[in-house]
Amino acid sequence: MIRAWIAALAMLALAGAAAAAPQDRYAANADVKIHYVADGKGPLVVLLHGFPDYSGTWKPLTAELNRAGFRTAALDLRGYNLSDKPAGVEAYAMPNLVGDVAAVVAAEGRKDAVVIGHDWGAAIAWRVAMDRPDLVRRLVILSVPHPAGFAREMASNPEQQKNSAYARNFQQPGFEKNLTAEGLAAWQKDPAEHAAYLAALKRSDFGAMLNYYRANYPRGARTETTIPAGMAAQGRIKAPTLVIHGMKDTALNAAGHSGTWDHVDADTTLVMFPQAGHFVQWDAKAEVNRTIVDWLKARP
Repeated sequence: MIRAWIAALAMLALAGAAAAAPQDRYAANADVKIHYVADGKGPLVVLLHGFPDYSGTWKPLTAELNRAGFRTAALDLRGYNLSDKPAGVEAYAMPNLVGDVAAVVAAEGRKDAVVIGHDWGAAIAWRVAMDRPDLVRRLVILSVPHPAGFAREMASNPEQQKNSAYARNFQQPGFEKNLTAEGLAAWQKDPAEHAAYLAALKRSDFGAMLNYYRANYPRGARTETTIPAGMAAQGRIKAPTLVIHGMKDTALNAAGHSGTWDHVDADTTLVMFPQAGHFVQWDAKAEVNRTIVDWLKARP
C-alpha cells in the first residue's frame, strides 16, 4: 500500500514537472510560422532576440520571470532557428516583423504583453510600441536607442558612423557567403550554451538574417539625417519604458539613448552597465535579470 502511494506521488511529481516544462509553440502571421518557447503562468512577456542569436538567449531571464509569476514567450525571429525563413528582402520589412509579434500575442490568447527586445529584437520592440501601442503594456529595450536617437547619432556622431560599418557590409548582396555558424556562435562563451547556439545557427538562414539590415538599417553617407520607413518613428511610446545598455557596446553608442524620455509619455528608466558589452543580457546576466524583474514587479 505504502509502495503504491509513493509510486502515485512520484507520478504526480513527474506530471507536474512535465506540465511546467517549456513548450515549443507556433504562431502564424499570414503564411509565415513563428516558433516560440512558452513557459510559466501569469501576465504575458514576449521576448525578441537579435543578431546572431535565437530564442535561447533568454533562458536565464525567462527562468527568473517565471519564478516571479510571468508567462514568457521567447521567439525565434523569422529566418532564425525553427521559425519559417521566407525568401526576399521585403519579407523582413518592419511591418512584417511587427505582425509576427502580434501573431504570438494572439496565439497566447492575450490582448497585450510586456515586450522585451535586444538588438534587432529591440528595434522591433520600439516599432511595436509605436505602431501597435495597444499590444504593449510595458516596454523593455536592451542596447538599441530609440529610432530618433539612433538617426541623430548616425547623422552627427563619427564614432557611431564608424561602428556601423559592419552593417554596411551586411547590406551588400551575397555577403552571407562570408558567414559561418561557427563564426556567428563564437561570441557565446558559456560552454553549456555554445553547442545549442551552434545548432540553432546551423538551422538558420544567413541571407534572411542579413535581410533585416537590407530592409531596415539606415543607408547613405555620413551626412544622412533620416532613417528608412522600417525604423521611422510613427508615434509616441505610451507604455512605461526601461532601457538597458552595456557601456562597452562597440556596435551601438550609449549616446544614442540621450533624449529617449522625449519620445515616451510614461515613466522612463535608463540603466547603464559600465563593464558590459553589446550582449548585455549575458555580460551582466544577474544584474540585468534582477533589474528587469524588479522593474516589472514595481509596475504591475
